[in-house]
Amino acid sequence: MTHLNSLDVQLAQDLGDFTDDDLDVVFTPKECRTLQPSLPEEGVELDPHVRDCVQTYIREWLIVNRKNQGSPEICGFKKTGSRKDFHKTLPKQTFESETLECSEPAAQAGPRHLNVLCDVSGKGPVTACDFDLRSLQPDKRLENLLEQVSAEDFEKQNEEARRTNRQAELFALYPSVDEEDAVEIRPVPECPKEHLGNRILVKLLTLKFEIEIEPLFASIALYDVKERKKISENFHCDLNSDQFKGFLRAHTPSVAASSQARSAVFSVTYPSSDIYLVVKIEKVLQQGEIGDCAEPYLVIKESDGGKSKEKIEKLKLQAESFCQRLGKYRMPFAWAPISLSSFFNVSTLEREVTDVDSVVGRSSVGERRTLAQSRRLSERALSLEENGVGSNFKTSTLSVSSFFKQEGDRLSDEDLFKFLADYKRSSSLQRRVKSIPGLLRLEISTAPEIINCCLTPEMLPVKPFPENRTRPHKEILEFPTREVYVPHTVYRNLLYVYPQRLNFVNKLASARNITIKIQFMCGEDASSAMPVIFGKSSGPEFLQEVYTAVTYHNKSPDFYEEVKIKLPAKLTVNHHLLFTFYHISCQQKQGASVETLLGYSWLPILLNERLQTGSYCLPVALEKLPPNYSMHSAEKVPLQNPPIKWAEGHKGVFNIEVQAVSSVHTQDNHLEKFFTLCHSLESQVTFPIRVLDQKISEMALEHELKLSIICLNSSRLEPLVLFLHLVLDKLFQLSVQPMVIAGQTANFSQFAFESVVAIANSLHNSKDLSKDQHGRNCLLASYVHYVFRLPELQRDVPKSGAPTALPDPRYHTYGRTSAAAVSSKLLQARVMSSSNPDLAGTHSAADEEVKNVMSSKIADRNCSRMSYYCSGNSDVPSSTTAPRPASKKHFHEELALQMVVSTGMVRETVFKYAWFFFELLVKSMAQHVHNMDKRDSFRRTRFSDRFMDDITTIVNVVTSEIAALLVKPQKENEQAEKMNISLAFFLYDLLSLMDRGFVFNLIRHYCNQLSAKLNNLPTLISMRLEFLRILCSHEHYLNLNLFFMNADTAPTSPCPSISSQNSSSCSSFQDQKIASMFDLTSEYRQQHFLTGLLFTELAAALDAEVEGISKVQRKAVSAIHSLLSSHDLDPRCVKPEVKVKIAALYLPLVGIILDALPQLCDFTGVDTRRYRTSGSDEEQEGAGAINQNVALAIAGNNFNLKTSGIVLSSLPYKQYNMLNADTTRNLMICFLWIMKNADQSLIRKWIADLPSMQLNRILDLLFICVLCFEYKGKQNSDKVSTQVLQKSRDVKARLEEALLRGEGARGEMMRRRAPGNDRFPGLNENLRWKKEQTHWRQANEKLDKTKAELDQEALISGNLATEAHLIILDMQENIIQASSALDCKDSLLGGVLRVLVNSLNCDQSTTYLTHCFATLRALIAKFGDLLFEEEVEQCFDLCHQVLHHCSSSMDVTRSQACATLYLLMRFSFGATSNFARVKMQVTMSLASLVGRAPDFNEEHLRRSLRTILAYSEEDTAMQMTPFPTQVEELLCNLNSILYDTVKMREFQEDPEMLMDLMYRIAKSYQASPDLRLTWLQNMAEKHTKKKCYTEAAMCLVHAAALVAEYLSMLEDHSYLPVGSVSFQNISSNVLEESVVSDDTLSPDEDGVCAGQYFTESGLVGLLEQAAELFSTGGLYETVNEVYKLVIPILEAHREFRKLTLTHSKLQRAFDSIVNKDHKRMFGTYFRVGFFGSKFGDLDEQEFVYKEPAITKLPEISHRLEAFYGQCFGAEFVEVIKDSTPVDKTKLDPNKAYIQITFVEPYFDEYEMKDRVTYFEKNFNLRRFMYTTPFTLEGRPRGELHEQHRRNTVLTTMHAFPYIKTRISVIQKEEFVLTPIEVAIEDMKKKTLQLAVAINQEPPDPKMLQMVLQGSVGATVNQGPLEVAQVFLAEIPADPKLYRHHNKLRLCFKEFIMRCGEAVEKNKRLITADQREYQQELKKNYSKLKENLRPMIERKIPELYKPIFRVESQKRDSFHRSSFRKCETQLSQGS
Repeated sequence: MTHLNSLDVQLAQDLGDFTDDDLDVVFTPKECRTLQPSLPEEGVELDPHVRDCVQTYIREWLIVNRKNQGSPEICGFKKTGSRKDFHKTLPKQTFESETLECSEPAAQAGPRHLNVLCDVSGKGPVTACDFDLRSLQPDKRLENLLEQVSAEDFEKQNEEARRTNRQAELFALYPSVDEEDAVEIRPVPECPKEHLGNRILVKLLTLKFEIEIEPLFASIALYDVKERKKISENFHCDLNSDQFKGFLRAHTPSVAASSQARSAVFSVTYPSSDIYLVVKIEKVLQQGEIGDCAEPYLVIKESDGGKSKEKIEKLKLQAESFCQRLGKYRMPFAWAPISLSSFFNVSTLEREVTDVDSVVGRSSVGERRTLAQSRRLSERALSLEENGVGSNFKTSTLSVSSFFKQEGDRLSDEDLFKFLADYKRSSSLQRRVKSIPGLLRLEISTAPEIINCCLTPEMLPVKPFPENRTRPHKEILEFPTREVYVPHTVYRNLLYVYPQRLNFVNKLASARNITIKIQFMCGEDASSAMPVIFGKSSGPEFLQEVYTAVTYHNKSPDFYEEVKIKLPAKLTVNHHLLFTFYHISCQQKQGASVETLLGYSWLPILLNERLQTGSYCLPVALEKLPPNYSMHSAEKVPLQNPPIKWAEGHKGVFNIEVQAVSSVHTQDNHLEKFFTLCHSLESQVTFPIRVLDQKISEMALEHELKLSIICLNSSRLEPLVLFLHLVLDKLFQLSVQPMVIAGQTANFSQFAFESVVAIANSLHNSKDLSKDQHGRNCLLASYVHYVFRLPELQRDVPKSGAPTALPDPRYHTYGRTSAAAVSSKLLQARVMSSSNPDLAGTHSAADEEVKNVMSSKIADRNCSRMSYYCSGNSDVPSSTTAPRPASKKHFHEELALQMVVSTGMVRETVFKYAWFFFELLVKSMAQHVHNMDKRDSFRRTRFSDRFMDDITTIVNVVTSEIAALLVKPQKENEQAEKMNISLAFFLYDLLSLMDRGFVFNLIRHYCNQLSAKLNNLPTLISMRLEFLRILCSHEHYLNLNLFFMNADTAPTSPCPSISSQNSSSCSSFQDQKIASMFDLTSEYRQQHFLTGLLFTELAAALDAEVEGISKVQRKAVSAIHSLLSSHDLDPRCVKPEVKVKIAALYLPLVGIILDALPQLCDFTGVDTRRYRTSGSDEEQEGAGAINQNVALAIAGNNFNLKTSGIVLSSLPYKQYNMLNADTTRNLMICFLWIMKNADQSLIRKWIADLPSMQLNRILDLLFICVLCFEYKGKQNSDKVSTQVLQKSRDVKARLEEALLRGEGARGEMMRRRAPGNDRFPGLNENLRWKKEQTHWRQANEKLDKTKAELDQEALISGNLATEAHLIILDMQENIIQASSALDCKDSLLGGVLRVLVNSLNCDQSTTYLTHCFATLRALIAKFGDLLFEEEVEQCFDLCHQVLHHCSSSMDVTRSQACATLYLLMRFSFGATSNFARVKMQVTMSLASLVGRAPDFNEEHLRRSLRTILAYSEEDTAMQMTPFPTQVEELLCNLNSILYDTVKMREFQEDPEMLMDLMYRIAKSYQASPDLRLTWLQNMAEKHTKKKCYTEAAMCLVHAAALVAEYLSMLEDHSYLPVGSVSFQNISSNVLEESVVSDDTLSPDEDGVCAGQYFTESGLVGLLEQAAELFSTGGLYETVNEVYKLVIPILEAHREFRKLTLTHSKLQRAFDSIVNKDHKRMFGTYFRVGFFGSKFGDLDEQEFVYKEPAITKLPEISHRLEAFYGQCFGAEFVEVIKDSTPVDKTKLDPNKAYIQITFVEPYFDEYEMKDRVTYFEKNFNLRRFMYTTPFTLEGRPRGELHEQHRRNTVLTTMHAFPYIKTRISVIQKEEFVLTPIEVAIEDMKKKTLQLAVAINQEPPDPKMLQMVLQGSVGATVNQGPLEVAQVFLAEIPADPKLYRHHNKLRLCFKEFIMRCGEAVEKNKRLITADQREYQQELKKNYSKLKENLRPMIERKIPELYKPIFRVESQKRDSFHRSSFRKCETQLSQGS
């Protein structure tokens, strides 16, 4: 490092110096909820165990922090305000798309009016300059546009302008990358804290009954009916008035403030719909049954007045006297249940199994847990909002209006659950139990996070507790229905006593009204009652005694009392519960006392020094208890003298239950034994000691302790978790504390270690405990992070008799065999305990075996007491062979050693959960360094060599474990990934503690070892990537990489890299050096170790072509992206010079990205806008835009590498694995970042030396970047690409959190993963925590986003788009400047232009546009001549885009665009007087713009035209040339096009009118083929939008015919179509396109027919697209005709691949014809006539409209009526309902009339020969017919004999389908039929129907029966019979009618014959159940035949007189032909 220059040294120090240590050991005080921590009472000598517990609960957390993270001086971005304030610093970028959105709605509000379309065909386009441009005001001009400035100065000015106001941090604008990959974020574990469930606040407001005569007392508690469990303690509340409280004054000595609470906070961990709030009401004891005492409440009403009043007064007096006498006794009175199911609403219950359980980590079996749940046990486990709890439940006030009377014999909890179950099923309870009317009002709400003035269950005030005391709230302790796995963190020591039942049935008569006095005694005399019983309402806080409620006259009463006792911290054998039984006399007797003593019972609190809990049935002693009774339990009192007199002869008569809620009493045998034995070592105890029912001598101590260590894991999971912190502390203490037991050294470290391993295993394997996203058990994670500290070694002075020199205890580590044996025992013990959760105190078989294993180790020892911890300092060498030298045990060394020597299952488990041991190692090492104060010394000497060897061994073993797992089947992969991540974090931490060279070696070993063992590439890269990603997230990553050793200081590359050898222009050594900086060279890897590794992985991932690599590629890119992002936002890297250095470190990435070019996602598909592309010259012909939906002419596709818009001109062809949009975008932003921050001069030098191939690659890359960072707009900001914004809202917070190892809400932000790809267990659940506390919400929850958030997002993405595009622009400037010296600039210029034009095509901010146009002007000035000669294509696009921006609504953009356009014209005039071409291109651009752009504004454009005119007038230099007049002419021409546009705007809503107009405009360009083509394309586009595919196709066919005409004039190739004649088969209309006369332009004139379509591939492109559209429209036959023209061209070009494709398309078309034939639908046609002067030109015009198939008359009628109604007002529009000719004189002149008639295609007989198929009858149609019925009287319908009919045939101007959907009618013919002719036609039609039905194949019986029924059915009106009777009954008088009469008679003859055939056919088809029906038909047929016979047989003699034989033959032939003709007509009709 000697050759660093001073700046570099400075930079390195800024980034955090090496010598400094990174880890800092901090003590942070625990957060305490209460004002004072909960502590045992003072002045008591505590047991060691209690002392340890309390110590653990109150001591500070010990946290190891990273120094360089999070210190406020360093962190510029404060986490709190990070993004919140960040966006305020951003400038608002203006996007035209958004300003338009705001202004549009106003424009549409006014009513529309229809403008009449005058015929413009007469005017040429040039003359339509109705708007005089000069009358407009021009925009502001750019000042120095016309000054002469050298190109270099111009560029310099532009660059300076671009450099100002840029956003410093690019990544601050970029949405942070998908957290799925963010493995480097180690979520900070949840701080251990007290568990609180869902908290609800219940306030009691009032309690009233019909009469108020006495004090009443309420208590409430929660019960879970399903679990049959009381789930909270009682809350007592006094709602009495002061008057009633006064009744009891004598009995309440004092009233504590805490007892006056009226609101309670309940906690519910497992919500369910079965939870009830039960209110119990008691009253003061009085004489009488409960029923008697409740009587007055049922019968008297206070409102009655009169007598009632007196009664009430009397009752009040009575009550007062009872209160004075019996005030301290209560009796049960009433109760009421309140269901909370609406509160824990039902929607939660569906999810209960999974989500609610996860509150405390329990989940259904197959489920995994997310990090989200690592927060789970925070203050509110599952916030009620999330759980559906209270989401629709803000605060509700409930009223209970009736109470159930208590039944004296049914008071127990059992009875209560039965009542509640009944009540839940139905409210049936009310029938059996009396209800007492009353009113209890209470308010239930979700408890707020912070409640003022609240008390814990121990009566400690909770913060904040204001001074001015209001009535307090009480927190009510929960008794959860299931285990809650949260370690204790506060001292709590409560005992609940539940007296349940007393049986005195056989007792003497006096025992009737029984109460029990309950006391907690610390001795036997009366004064020993301790004031530790919590008081109830309105009384003292603590009591010495409490009485149970009395059930009147009941000898075996049930009790429901709950006595809550605060247990003393130090319990002795003297502590016991004393129960005294009394009879209470309710009646006042002279001289008798109220209480009569009945007996005593007691319960010692300790049994074998352990707290007694559970259910007991105690005997009752009837007289005074003997001394020392409390030493024994009541059941086992030894015989006394005199003997004790017992009730029922010492049988148990009193049932009681005792429960403890304590964080000091473990209530688990295994834990109890372990703690007791540990304490016996710590403090002076006398042996033998008692453990449970065992006595342990000093000799047995070591053995028992080892046994208890092994059995620890057999304890139940819940107590183990509750005391986890203490257990682990003790085990770690044992592992390093040297022990002397009975004078011998004992070593427990291996046992302790194995026990820790077993516990870690149990906790990880438990389904009930949650894990974070790395699969780490949350309890262990928080233990290591907060609780763990180095064990303090106790130094007791050995007692006499100890040997003076003790052997070093270090060497008593057991050999491997015993370790293996013990580990198998450990596992056995666990297996057993899982089936038997509470292993009994007696040893099971497994324990015996363990005993044997260990008994072999027990030597004879002295029995004198010689057991203690010894101080481990003795250096005397041991007698046994020492495995390694040692002095004092260090925890980290011991732990590493144990990890290395472990074997078997223990070893497997250690490495499976390696993270835990790694974190222990790191934390203990950090403390060790902190304590030893070694921070100044060299890192190398901090840790012993043996320890470093152990670490190396551990890393190697873990690596090989990972490799071994990865070779196994899939399910092991997950485990391997977790181990891999743990190892990475471990090495990451070691970088901060140990010698970095040592750690780098470990990393190298790791990489090599994995490569050697794995052959699956994706897995290998994926593993190494995650590993490296974690290491690279190190806060000193840049220094670790020696980032300051860059090009200027680093020694030059000894061997030129491959790319530099290839580059043609690399001349000097220096150039080679620069080129190699952009490549991943080997010395780069040596110098920048980690980055080198990372780049190698990225390159390998991108280059690989194996299955499953794409996920890995995403990971690789995301790793690099997150690294760059963290540098960019790192406050230490703010200085530009630092960023330059960092960018230099990442230069090789540029090379990698360029190589990956073909794999990048192609964004053309993502966006449907129109792009033009250019590649190499051959491609250019075929490429280009035809319409919006097809980005490339289909013709072009096969030349391209990808079948989409971007033609990558620079690439060879190879099959690649494509990256998706997100990955590409992430890679691109990295590229842009490097380009933005790297040294620009360096980049220019690099570019100057690149071969043109590479340069083209860079341009392609920029092209992709443009599309990649296009602004998507506010409306869309949540859909940007697939997920970009689905990531966290907050980039900067994210960075810091990554730096701070994920502090804060990091945990929840981990994205939930799809079930299929879970990498960590536990990422599949919902994110269900307090969303408002995370920064993250799923972005597509659009509803969640406020408008402000959307605005903010839009603001940021707008800035991102602008910044990204400006970087792209900088790059292009660099390329232009660097390459201006080169010869290849022509091809480069095309590339640059392509990128620029493409960027103009995107939605851009005004900022960018200003700079972009400046660059364009510089380009025009610099390369104008080249531009107009070579880049014709680009030039067209350029004109198009510039014009587009000339119509912008933003003044800034407009003025920039005008200036650019003027310059373009000026230079094109100057360069080669090439103005004609630019004129042509501008005109065409305008035409296509007008036709397509929906947001196009002609006013703005006209302003721009005026501005350009102003420029040309002010341009003094050009005044002498013809230029100004030419400009004016051009502008005039453009203006006329605009005039047409205005018209189009007006008809926007009337599609037919709009198409007519476009048609006319196109027609007016007959002389200008380019423009006509453009307009035809515009029409095609409009049609496609309306789904009129056939018409769109026709437009393209016309366009193709136009091209064909001009091609045939240019060149004479046999394979080309001969002008438009060749197109006749497609459509007869195409002839319009033939070039009519020679005076039209000749095609070779400059600027004419120069467009891309006037080429052979252009022609093919148009035809192919037409074919696609015909295919979509279902005209498959036409597809064939189109391809007939295409195929010869393709054959001539030998395009065989294309031919294959074409023929496959043809095959598809023919298949469709075959398969769909009878199902195909073509258009439906209507005649529409317009009448009324309101229609202007349209008045009296008739059109045929083509509508989609199956359009019904009402649909079109409704559409036109609605449209014209909008134009003229609905009241002025009328639809004429019939089709009769309209008489104009009868119409209202002020109205507009529309007549609509359905018409059918009409063909002459000769035509029918050619039109055979359904398609032919629907294609090329010009004649249509409709019929109108009428009578001579004027009615439309009449009797048969007067019914006439008119057939009307219309002929249209063009044949359908045409390039528009309505064609005007040019000719109309009418035929009138007389009634008998009408009858003949009808009969022919009927006969034909029958014939068709009979001959149908396959036969259709339903159809046949329908037709038959209509023909022979008896009931048919105007049926055949009636027709015959009208016309055939008599021979007509008029001889003219003879012929008709005869024709009709013959029709009937055939008709009846066909009926007969049909009846026969039906007979063959029917099923058995239709026989009767057939009979009926046959009968009807015979009847009809009979009736018709006379008429059919009667011939008209005159007709049959033979005059000439010949004539009769003629007549016969006439008869026949006419019949045939009729048939054909009918078939057309049908």
